Amino acid sequence: MAVSFPVAGSFSAFSTRFIDPAWGFASGWNYALQWLFVMPLEIMAASITLEFWNLPIPGWASITIFLGLTIAINLSGVKFYGEAEYCFSIMKVTAVIGFIILGAVINCGGGPDSGYIGGRYWADPGAFNDGFKGFCNILITAAFSFSGTELVGLAAAETHNPSRALPTAIKQVFWRIAIFYVVSITIVGLLVPYDSTELIDTNDVDSKASPFIIAIRDAGIQGLDSVMNAVVMISVLSVANSAMYGATRTLSALAEQGQAPRALAYVDRRGRPLVAILVASLCGLVSYLYVSPVRGTAFNWLLALSGLSSIFTWTSICYAHIVFRRAWISQGQPLSSLIYRSPIGATGSYIGFISLILILVAQFWVAIFPSGGYGDETTSERLVDFFELCLAVPVVLLFYGGYKWWYRTKWIRIQDVDLRTGRNEFESEWVRERWREDRTAWPRWKKVYKIMC
Repeated sequence: MAVSFPVAGSFSAFSTRFIDPAWGFASGWNYALQWLFVMPLEIMAASITLEFWNLPIPGWASITIFLGLTIAINLSGVKFYGEAEYCFSIMKVTAVIGFIILGAVINCGGGPDSGYIGGRYWADPGAFNDGFKGFCNILITAAFSFSGTELVGLAAAETHNPSRALPTAIKQVFWRIAIFYVVSITIVGLLVPYDSTELIDTNDVDSKASPFIIAIRDAGIQGLDSVMNAVVMISVLSVANSAMYGATRTLSALAEQGQAPRALAYVDRRGRPLVAILVASLCGLVSYLYVSPVRGTAFNWLLALSGLSSIFTWTSICYAHIVFRRAWISQGQPLSSLIYRSPIGATGSYIGFISLILILVAQFWVAIFPSGGYGDETTSERLVDFFELCLAVPVVLLFYGGYKWWYRTKWIRIQDVDLRTGRNEFESEWVRERWREDRTAWPRWKKVYKIMC
């Protein structure tokens, strides 16, 4: 969709066009709010990692430095933002690959103190804390960790050559998730038992509680824990940087569609949505809660606001793609005319949509019947626990219901879906055919590589 319609706002615009303007409004604001609150959350996390070295830097000073750096990068334009993220990514990828190799060595007994570990911690205390319910209980945190991959589509409107750049970026995102996320988490699960006393608990924040650092320290390796902590700090600052980018572009796109104050649509000659950046910067001041007595509680509520938001975002993306494909065929357009087709087509979107609905159901289940029961909790404490898991749900429903009631919008019928406005027609069929012809001269290894990456 992003390649065929490289429009501002990407998936929120697709929800408005293919599903329902009210749902586009709700999903767009849900996404904007997600990143508006993720940014201060990550600024707080960066300050927490700084505590690892016991430096004589006040918390307010570290918050100011990190927040100022994030704002400065986003004010420098999309080109500088891309260069900064490229540098951050090189450091993160190098560190994660190094950790995966080191983790495998430690697991096989190569550490000074650990000895052979193997699958010891998967047997005792076990791979899953509290079984299936414990697995469901952590889905909100996992969803939060995976959010951000959709930023590839959000950048479509600012991409010079979307039909070539986006497919490559999309494939690379898949491999990054498959290798860097899944493999590194598997290694961490093998090296750190879930009942480790060094891991954080509810309302607790600790710079020394990163499982990567715990794994290195338990193996008796000196000095490397500081290196890994520096990488963690760079990673969370990268997320804060991406959060401001995602929030400002979404706010600007919502304003262009008439779903936000018109002033937010202002973009200067360098392509910077200055008013949206100002709004995001003001929201970044929330990160100063880090120096207050409620920093642990504030951290949890910011996570609650953003956790399920990514589930709603990807549910909207999957359903919009299903409707888009149906409308494309219904209106007599052959699939071969699509500039880029998903390798698994609409089937992947159906699988994703159903899976995400099941995750929402599981989240409600553990919110109503929490792992370990309620114990001696009062009614107010139970409500707090519930909304820490499901806070995004009433927010989305409020935006959707309010817009639906005020504007009396209707769900878009397949035959009424607009497949013309904003369509990518500047990259002519002749140009794309020339690219396809150029591939015939490629060696076999390059063809395989381009299919995969």
